[in-house]
Amino acid sequence: MSTRRYLISKVLQAILTLAFVLAFNFFLFRAVGDPVTQLLRGHSGISAQAVLQLQRQLGLDLPLPQQFVHYVKETFEGHLGYSYFYNLPVSQVIAGRIWPTILLIGLSTLASTALGIWIGIRQGWRRGSKYDQGMLAFTLFTYSMPEFWFGLLIIMAFAVGVGPFPALFPTGGYETTGAGYTGMAHVVDVLNHMVLPFFVLTLSYLGEYSLIMRSSLLETLGEDFIITARAKGVRENRVLYGHAVPNALLPTMTVTILQLGFVLSGVITIELIFNWPGLGLLTATSVDARDFPVLQGLFLLFSASVIVANLVADLLYSYLDPRVRAA
Repeated sequence: MSTRRYLISKVLQAILTLAFVLAFNFFLFRAVGDPVTQLLRGHSGISAQAVLQLQRQLGLDLPLPQQFVHYVKETFEGHLGYSYFYNLPVSQVIAGRIWPTILLIGLSTLASTALGIWIGIRQGWRRGSKYDQGMLAFTLFTYSMPEFWFGLLIIMAFAVGVGPFPALFPTGGYETTGAGYTGMAHVVDVLNHMVLPFFVLTLSYLGEYSLIMRSSLLETLGEDFIITARAKGVRENRVLYGHAVPNALLPTMTVTILQLGFVLSGVITIELIFNWPGLGLLTATSVDARDFPVLQGLFLLFSASVIVANLVADLLYSYLDPRVRAA
């Protein structure tokens, strides 16, 4: 019963949070001003009749409560509005940008997680060694440096070329424009464009996982069950990978799942710098174009992905550690 009650409470919390985000999303983009006024900013000579007609077409001539009811109904039906800038349904615009973001941010998150955990395990097990001190300085640097700054340096070094070193990779984009590659040639072309942003994101994120894993492992190594295992004569390799690491992975696992919730939102600065056609670049261009329906849809999608990731992390953590349910 306690497990069932815990699961139900977490699911209800997620549903209530999503409902709040849905309402907040509606009122937020109307609090910044009239969408029609924002859309027509900089355009002079438009008659009042044309403005009223545009408001009628967008459903903005209705009272605010009716607009909200219409918005909720349309959202549940999968209709997120119509893009002002792309002149397409918002759902179609967003759907065309999801795959590049998942490909880049998803793979870099998995790679940084694996490398960060491996580095953190070696650091924690060899605490105080030269390796630990050197990697601690390195991971602190990568964790604190701005991604956009590092991305610009990488572009200058490997895409533009510095001194005698030639340009090795494209400066940005998803594929070579006009090349018309298909099959394996297309895959290779996309991977070639993805090398630099993938490297930047992987190196920028691995410090976080390494620091968390190191701290968690050091705390676990001081627990009584580790001392007992060593007193029983268990081999050190077995103590590390059979007892310490599985318990130390719990906090790192939570951070990893929560980080995966941000995959859909992408990294706006990196996608903008490398002109990667994902959701991050779409967010930046929509802000410039004052495309409020697209921004509204993106905000809802990003929030929902984080809420779902939080729910999965809570449920999985409670499964791996029953003490959480008891608490």
